[in-house]
Amino acid sequence: MIEDDRVLCRTPTEGKDGGTRIPGWKFDVLRKAILHAVEGAGPGGLPFSQLTGAVRQRLSADDLARLGSLGWHVTTVKLELEVRGEIARVPGVAPQRLVTGAQAG
Repeated sequence: MIEDDRVLCRTPTEGKDGGTRIPGWKFDVLRKAILHAVEGAGPGGLPFSQLTGAVRQRLSADDLARLGSLGWHVTTVKLELEVRGEIARVPGVAPQRLVTGAQAG
């Protein structure tokens, strides 16, 4: 049996090293859905509290069944996308809102 490629998902939190490895197909599916959801929210950004629901709407029933815990996976991939600069938190805004890296600056 060949193990699928895994993607290391890190966190932007200072002082936290390491990360979590998830299957590459999960990362790819969720990355695409997260970026689409955040881009679709416009310049004001997408509230983090709405991210999992927005991602759920963009996934097939098959992908949802295969993913496992959607909320956990969405948060894990979101953090890696922040590390990569593909999305960002709107500074000085609470609760947390997300924009694409291009919108952030």
